[in-house]
Amino acid sequence: MKLTVFGSTGGVGQHVVAQVLEAGHAVTAFTRKPAMMTQSHPDLTVMRGDVLDPVAVQRAVAGQDVVICTLGMPLLNNDRLRTCGTANIVAAMEAVDVKRLVCLSSLGVSESRALLPLLYKILIFPTVMKRLLVDHAGQEALIAQSSLDWTVVRPGNFTRGERTGNYAHGFTTPDADLSFKISRSDVADFILRQLSDDTYRNRAPALSYRKAGSRPVTRETPVCAGDAR
Repeated sequence: MKLTVFGSTGGVGQHVVAQVLEAGHAVTAFTRKPAMMTQSHPDLTVMRGDVLDPVAVQRAVAGQDVVICTLGMPLLNNDRLRTCGTANIVAAMEAVDVKRLVCLSSLGVSESRALLPLLYKILIFPTVMKRLLVDHAGQEALIAQSSLDWTVVRPGNFTRGERTGNYAHGFTTPDADLSFKISRSDVADFILRQLSDDTYRNRAPALSYRKAGSRPVTRETPVCAGDAR
């Protein structure tokens, strides 16, 4: 497959690029700062551009099979880069007839807020995380209203852990056994799986590790496991 990754030099984006290349796909990494792309590979093309430039965005997605969006901003930044950038991505994809979009969001957006522990609901998300959630909500709304074939990924808090391929996903009810944390590398692992798995087409699955020693995973909280490396 041929893919374009927006947010390719961010914390999750770098892992996405590496794992997609490892899986044998060709990647166009779209970034404002090409020097921040430390990876090199025969199937990697680094394209300089600004996601707020609709012409550059359309050029980046034309002829691709899949677009992956992992746009991010500093936590306290007031800019709505995710919403505005995603508007350009969606418009460009519809203009050039590229259908498949996988987009990084956050656990706590929209109805997934009900899954959070009480501390997150009443203290952390209404204050520290408020701007991020508003931006992601705008981003998700644009995607849901589009004609695209999309999956929105809602992970818990990021960690620096390694790729394990072992995490709960798609849970829809509160669960005390969830840690609400997941490594950036495992978020990338789940994003990669969406290229060949239709389970979450036009859905927004949540992601989290389970707490150590918690009960076995049920069908309602499936876990990805397998060929992580």
